[in-house]
Amino acid sequence: MSLIEQLNWRYATKKMNGNSIPDEKLNAILEAIQLSPSSSGIQPYKVFVISDRDLLKKIHPIASEQSQILDCSHLLVFASWDKYERDAIAETFQYTLKERNLPSDTMDAYLDRLWGAYSPLPQDWHATHSAKQAYIALGIAMVAAAEQKVDATPMEGFDNAALDALLNLPEQGLKSAALLPLGFRDAENDWLAPMKKVRRPKEELFVTL
Repeated sequence: MSLIEQLNWRYATKKMNGNSIPDEKLNAILEAIQLSPSSSGIQPYKVFVISDRDLLKKIHPIASEQSQILDCSHLLVFASWDKYERDAIAETFQYTLKERNLPSDTMDAYLDRLWGAYSPLPQDWHATHSAKQAYIALGIAMVAAAEQKVDATPMEGFDNAALDALLNLPEQGLKSAALLPLGFRDAENDWLAPMKKVRRPKEELFVTL
């Protein structure tokens, strides 16, 4: 299938059937997330891959009791940095340089410029900016899931503070940004499954200058 066909196939699945995703499909989705672009290549987030049923039961009420939390195969929790720190950015750059066999001081000037721009900004800006990077990975994950014929339902309707506490995110310098249950649609019991996919008309969405 072409990318457009895959995107037409996917939808925000409302009811999943509880079947498990084969490892090769899950790994393909996770690899796509790993390859996602981000500002300066920092990838300021972690993705928690949750399949433990007891933990999912605890998340269920936190996520407005949405059934996909219980019926999914795996739940991805995208958790972004609560703030940028020079040392954390430098560590990412050093890893990149090592992998590319470049001198360790190659990115020093860029690090200075980047930190000079980031450090004066308030922590709320840091948290928002890092969450935006996590959302890029979220989008890539949904496309990758469609390519693997795996259903994925992005979610924001959850108690961030409660989830952060449950997963001990503050201690890790993280804040939950979005949820993505992965699984397979229960088409017979999902009211949205037979519905036509509707998006804004192209003439309203695109502005050609």
